[in-house]
Amino acid sequence: QVRLVESGGGSVQSGGSLRLSCAADEYTYTYHCMAWFRQAPGKEREKVASTDSDLRIFYLDSVKGRFTISQDDDKRTLYLLMNNLKPEDTAMYYCAAGACGGDGDGVVAAETWGQGTQVTVTS
Repeated sequence: QVRLVESGGGSVQSGGSLRLSCAADEYTYTYHCMAWFRQAPGKEREKVASTDSDLRIFYLDSVKGRFTISQDDDKRTLYLLMNNLKPEDTAMYYCAAGACGGDGDGVVAAETWGQGTQVTVTS
């Protein structure tokens, strides 16, 4: 059973934009906080943006002001709008769901992962 399905990755030039989507099953979407992670070759996976309890949002410092996380409850879909992309944003992006940290840091100990979607930014 596939519970998180990402789409929307691709290759863009520096300064361009992409929007990632993550469709979730009803249980995952309703009972978890959701987040976007990324992993570049040779680097550790990092949390890029996440929902949290009480409508708080977490953003990685390097993407603040450029990336926006949002949700469509009717479609049970999580989005990541990425503007002003930079080559250092190149990575595999993963959607994840897990317990809400409740401290503004978003998902902690992600329980479910999508298959990932590649984002490549060329200079």
